[in-house]
Amino acid sequence: MLRSEPLPRTVRLLLLAQVVNRLGAFSLPFLTALICADHGASLATAGLVSAVFGLATIPSRLAGGGLADRIGRRTTIVLGLCGCATAQLAIAASTSLTWAVTGAVLLGLAFELYEPPSQAIIGESVPERQRVRAFSLFSAALAAGGMGAGLLAALLGHWDLRWLFVTDAATCLACALLIRLALPRDRPAPPGADQDGTAVRPLRDRALLGVLVTGTAYALINQQTVMTLPLALARQGLPAAYAGLLFTAAAATTVLAQPLVRLPWATRLTTPGALALAHLLLAAGLTGYALARTLPALLASAAVWSLGDLLVMGRIYALVTDLAPPGGSGRYLAVFGTSWGIAATLAPVLGTQLLARAGTTTLWSTMAALCLLLAALHLRVTPESPGLDNVAEAVRRRVPDAA
Repeated sequence: MLRSEPLPRTVRLLLLAQVVNRLGAFSLPFLTALICADHGASLATAGLVSAVFGLATIPSRLAGGGLADRIGRRTTIVLGLCGCATAQLAIAASTSLTWAVTGAVLLGLAFELYEPPSQAIIGESVPERQRVRAFSLFSAALAAGGMGAGLLAALLGHWDLRWLFVTDAATCLACALLIRLALPRDRPAPPGADQDGTAVRPLRDRALLGVLVTGTAYALINQQTVMTLPLALARQGLPAAYAGLLFTAAAATTVLAQPLVRLPWATRLTTPGALALAHLLLAAGLTGYALARTLPALLASAAVWSLGDLLVMGRIYALVTDLAPPGGSGRYLAVFGTSWGIAATLAPVLGTQLLARAGTTTLWSTMAALCLLLAALHLRVTPESPGLDNVAEAVRRRVPDAA
């Protein structure tokens, strides 16, 4: 096995900050509950507010990429986290439905400012051979923080839903302070110019747009396992609370399986091959959801699903970073990241309609079939990553010597 090199200090600090921030990121699933319980809104109104929040994250992500490349990564991250904290405190202090909805919209507009600059820092701070590992660890940091967030939500949720938003705001501010003190000072590019003197136009890059299409399809599938899983379990006559156990199992697998991405056979895979394998694993996990009727079988399916998710997250963000020209990674990552905003808006509607009209087996079987289609598409249309796949070729040549 090849020896793994230590990640740069900047990346390690960013991963720590992500865990701190994620520890408090449990308020959003309770937004609809707060609006209904404290302000008397109907379920339809609460659902509409959630959809508006999802739409607001799309311009937020694009703004985060543009600001990251122009005013600097650290400044944009701090701005986004402080904006989230302000909006969450407004929701916690809301005395009317209008105030709460305004806070939710403002939260959506600030919510994704953090992601493009943090991803750009990771992509630019490590050599190409370490990008897949670094982005995989970034998803593991999210998973680790998410496990702690669930415990905090269980404790605070029994007291008062508003304290969830107050605690979330506090962790955002703590993360902003850590970023401000620990990360190096920004050195943004001069106004009106990119680092190589050419304009950065991600929406004109056909390779990126192809990755965006397949990435949006993946995000739609991913969001079904988040938003529709509790409803699907209930339709099967199983406790909806099982969903929490499945989420925890998936997160634990993401953390514990990190060494797999550094194994020689994994590093030898080209980017299209790795993404095709990832979607085969996703299809296997979803097929398990379609057929399983016991908790152990569901937990095994969640673990298989998370292995595919781990491969996707490490490879896809490394690929987008590699496609970006110098000085443009923030904007490239932002455009690709809009796939999650689109998915967050469409997934609840598509998933609930399919569940209501066709049932749980058809829902998960359809998602599994879409994963198989995406696996084939990746082999045909996904571009090879010049830097990453050159590293893979180097590993292929070195491994026989090591043996």
